[in-house]
Amino acid sequence: MKGCGRKIGPFDCCTIVTGDAKELAPAIPDESVDLIFTDPVYDRIEDYRWLAETGARVLKANTACLTFCGIGYIPETLDALRDGGLSYRWMCPSVIYGRNNRGEYGIYNKWACLLWLEKGRCKPTGWAFDVHQTTVGNRSGSDHAWQKHPDAILNYLRILPGLTVDFFTGEGTMPAVCKMLARHYLAFEIDPDVAERARERVRNTQPPLFVMQPEQAEMGL
Repeated sequence: MKGCGRKIGPFDCCTIVTGDAKELAPAIPDESVDLIFTDPVYDRIEDYRWLAETGARVLKANTACLTFCGIGYIPETLDALRDGGLSYRWMCPSVIYGRNNRGEYGIYNKWACLLWLEKGRCKPTGWAFDVHQTTVGNRSGSDHAWQKHPDAILNYLRILPGLTVDFFTGEGTMPAVCKMLARHYLAFEIDPDVAERARERVRNTQPPLFVMQPEQAEMGL
């Protein structure tokens, strides 16, 4: 997928890169990223530790790393993120889920947790209201079982401007919302089929219908 012409190390900005972010991220320059916003597999705690270590390197001073996690893994996830070098600030109940449409029995939590970690002290530019109704599994006909609703990301991106990196993008909610907001991003997805669906989603996302600012012109919207 064509990027915006800007480069982030060897990567084209405003693209979804197919590959393992843990192998590719070392090429991202130090202190070149304004925000990390991502959604790892919840029980892979070492991925969160890696995320924090990488974030501590690539994030600029006084910026944030926002990551979803499972509520059953909050203690060990927070420990891993702090061990990796980021500071905890907030825990947000980012999504209120609707009916479990998979027909499973057992304990069913009704919200997803978004952890806000920082490098230094991040200063948002406004308020974010972070409770959004959706459903669990196959949202909007997607094959990706845990795809997040765009509203769960949109309000945060509005108050945390700048270049955003998503190391575990799945079917591309974060890059699609970045395109909606005409902002720079870089995303990674290890599964080639899922990565291509994410690119198609971004291609089908409409950019904003207003007069372009310099950054938007650079992105070629």
